[in-house]
Amino acid sequence: MNTQEIRRRSRGAPGLRIVSLPYKVKVYINNQVLVPASLVRALGITNIRYANITLAFNGARITINGVKLLRTRHTDSRQFTIPKDVRDAYGIKPGDVVEIIEIRPYRA
Repeated sequence: MNTQEIRRRSRGAPGLRIVSLPYKVKVYINNQVLVPASLVRALGITNIRYANITLAFNGARITINGVKLLRTRHTDSRQFTIPKDVRDAYGIKPGDVVEIIEIRPYRA
């Protein structure tokens, strides 16, 4: 990593230092889940738009295929929305903690 990359990444808030899976995260009020920038870079998924995500909630393993990874303009972090049918089937509500087990690029 050159000095320009170090300077660029040290700008702003330090963020979450999560670099491997699995990790636990709280579901936001808008039913979205954060994938921190450090994890996105570690997994090498900075350029993918859709992913297959496996998560665990209350002992159940849930795989969501083809979820869109939302991004902002100035960061590598991503967010995805847990689909309504999955939330209803498993009782996932805002504020609940889910465990992200696997993130793989989606192939149609």
